[in-house]
Amino acid sequence: MKNASIILDRDYQLGRIDPRLYGSFIEHLGRAVYGGIYEPGHPAADKNGFRRDVIDLIRAIDVPVVRYPGGNFVSGFNWEDSVGPVSKRPKRLDLAWSTTETNEFGMHEFVKWCKEANTSPMYAINLGTRGVDAARNAVEYANHPGGSYWSDLRAKNGAKKPLGIKLWCLGNEMDGPWQMGHKTATEYGRIANEAGRVMKMIDPSIELVACGSSSSQMPTFGDWEMTMLNECYDTVDYVSLHRYYGNPTGDTPGFLARAMDLEDFIHTVISICDAVKGKKHSKKTLNLSFDEWNVWYHSNKQDREIWKRDRWGRALPILEDVYNFEDALLCGTILNTFLRNAGRVKIACLAQLVNVIAPIMTRNGGGAWAQTTYWPFLHASRYGRGVALNVISNSPAYDCSDYENVPLLDAAATLADDGSVTIFAVNRSLTDDLALTADLRSFGSLRPVEHILLHHDDVNAVNTEENPNNVSPTALEGDALDSGALTARLPALSWNVIRLAPAR
Repeated sequence: MKNASIILDRDYQLGRIDPRLYGSFIEHLGRAVYGGIYEPGHPAADKNGFRRDVIDLIRAIDVPVVRYPGGNFVSGFNWEDSVGPVSKRPKRLDLAWSTTETNEFGMHEFVKWCKEANTSPMYAINLGTRGVDAARNAVEYANHPGGSYWSDLRAKNGAKKPLGIKLWCLGNEMDGPWQMGHKTATEYGRIANEAGRVMKMIDPSIELVACGSSSSQMPTFGDWEMTMLNECYDTVDYVSLHRYYGNPTGDTPGFLARAMDLEDFIHTVISICDAVKGKKHSKKTLNLSFDEWNVWYHSNKQDREIWKRDRWGRALPILEDVYNFEDALLCGTILNTFLRNAGRVKIACLAQLVNVIAPIMTRNGGGAWAQTTYWPFLHASRYGRGVALNVISNSPAYDCSDYENVPLLDAAATLADDGSVTIFAVNRSLTDDLALTADLRSFGSLRPVEHILLHHDDVNAVNTEENPNNVSPTALEGDALDSGALTARLPALSWNVIRLAPAR
């Protein structure tokens, strides 16, 4: 067993945690919508065709916001196709994912589903093949009270009251050459600024997310942010970040170190935002929306075979990664990283929510179950509220293929409004337990509530419909708290949630 320690202080706060840090994403891609959240005729479907078994799993993780309808899909999407009588909605070829979109599930259905799932919409507009006019019309349709063409059409389509969409993405990954309507940074910054201006003319209360780099590995990363923000800084409210990780070589130590790349990515974008702020002599601080993040690599080979066999099919079973235990550990370190940067990262969307690189899986006509990655997300969303605390950590470290001095202990901590403290900790060691000590003296008298453990002896262990609890949390006993000093054991390769409450 090795030793690690942390120091927490109630006055050393990093910032208030925006609940939208625990957002997610539903794209018209694969079975995320059709067979995922929406499956008329399923035994668990309600009168709207929404799968209630899926809604129950989503409600349990308390997702405050869901980004929709894309993703790459949105860069070729006509939002008008998704409203009005379903029988009259056109079928379109989706060039992003080589499938056919029927549009039977659209804007109204999504907003209605959000209410059922206790979440709110984050709507993306098409700045690839469309532009300023379509953007302003979408806001008028969704949010204007009435008395105009588009708002009256919304009422005619069954929603007299505004849909009330308050968070909007100005396109998706426009730096990517794979994107329909791909633009240079200057071109994108100009159209984002003009679209954003007219959208806010219609509804000044909305918030706007500008497209940052689709990955820190893009050759244009950094220059893209600087150039496009120079055009639209005064209009937008957030800049987006996207990042996915994989472990195709089976290098567990290297894989579990990827949060160090994530930390660097976040700090670099913050620096660029602040540089533009200084250049413009602005008083506005731009925050971050990490609106796509996850593990994504398991399904790549399978997807290529599906597209060969059934190109232009409807709701193809693509991007259906089956997540293992080490994926859950990496997700835990990603969530910890967001908490450590909660002062500036205000929105984050786990991409995606159901079936498509998702924590929740379904079978058409069958069951719904939680993947391994569901559990750290549930714990962080449930207990990672209030303010984020600065964690002063001392831990043994290791070197791996891409990084040196990787701490075995990856930790974050939160202080809730009721005075309770939660420590989130991943032990990255393959072989050694960590004996953790935590200095909590500044919080006064606390009492241990529980120690939740997620661990499995096999890093490749998965959950299935037949065995949904193969990787699932358990309670760990043995934590002690004496005179403000907590002692706990963190098993090798484990996700830990240590909860403490004020003693009364």
